[in-house]
Amino acid sequence: MNGTTGDIGAANIFDDRNVPGNTSMGLLNISSTTNAVLNALTLLMLFVTMISLGCTMEISKIKAHILKPKGVAIALLAQFCIMPITAFSLSKILQLNTIKTVTVLICGCCPGGTLSNIFCLLLKGDMNLSIVMTTCSSIAALGLMPLLLFIFSRGHAGLEKAVPYVGIIIAIMLSLVPCIIGILINHYKPKYSHTVKKAGLCILLISTIIVSIMSGFAVKDVIWMILMPDVLAVAALMPLIGFLLGYVMSAICRLSPQCSRTISIETGFQNIQLCVAILKVAFSPQVIGPMFLFPLVYIMFQCTEALLLALCFTCYQMAKPPAADAGHHNNIDVKQEEVERQQHER
Repeated sequence: MNGTTGDIGAANIFDDRNVPGNTSMGLLNISSTTNAVLNALTLLMLFVTMISLGCTMEISKIKAHILKPKGVAIALLAQFCIMPITAFSLSKILQLNTIKTVTVLICGCCPGGTLSNIFCLLLKGDMNLSIVMTTCSSIAALGLMPLLLFIFSRGHAGLEKAVPYVGIIIAIMLSLVPCIIGILINHYKPKYSHTVKKAGLCILLISTIIVSIMSGFAVKDVIWMILMPDVLAVAALMPLIGFLLGYVMSAICRLSPQCSRTISIETGFQNIQLCVAILKVAFSPQVIGPMFLFPLVYIMFQCTEALLLALCFTCYQMAKPPAADAGHHNNIDVKQEEVERQQHER
């Protein structure tokens, strides 16, 4: 997957990114062995994440939301409209160069991430909708992600040939297969689901640590690239805009506050494992440079902002009077009025 479609030549894609000393900002000297190990571990992380997601999904819940598709339809619309438009707009406003624009667009067009389910729980959202939404967006990404990238790449000069469509489709298919396997395990062998999820979490943690250490050594000389103000600004603004507009869109469509919070979180959270897999495997190191680490910067901002939202929601819940108590007082008032009315009639 590293060769043809996305690797259009460092000279063409990095023409505007030379720094003093005639050093290209994107070129990396990674050995073929290190690159192969990183690619394998990246795909392993994606496989484990998606099979664990599948083990949380029940076919009955999918059927229930298919029969009443309003929530899922709005969530899909928010996921694949708000985030790609946000990524495109920010890349234009901040005048990102070619490879940064490709990276941001790929991240913005990715489906929802599995971490959204955890934060949905913290915000007391609809867990069924959250899990179904993550699964449905992963399936829909097979067609929508290449289409959206094709559309938005036309808005940037010189970007038409920079998007590795073949690599992206292969990566998405590789993510769907384990997801389907997980769903089948949960349906036919539910007693193994917990074991698969537990083992998957251990493998994911170990793989993440190894990939982080190896990537750190590989990009140590150009790590400053992903810490530039424009990259940090995009990573900070994208999830925040997704959270806010996802909630606003749901509220306009008159969904319940619980569903609105769920769609808000689902919109801002991207499938970082899929994004890393695409950037790392579909591009050669000489083309993508250290920008394959952009999803890791994004995930730090999205988790921090989601935690702040959860904290604000918790404070709001503590500050407002409990609904049960309010209902109890209302019942007392009604009973008192009834007693007074009967006394008056007597």
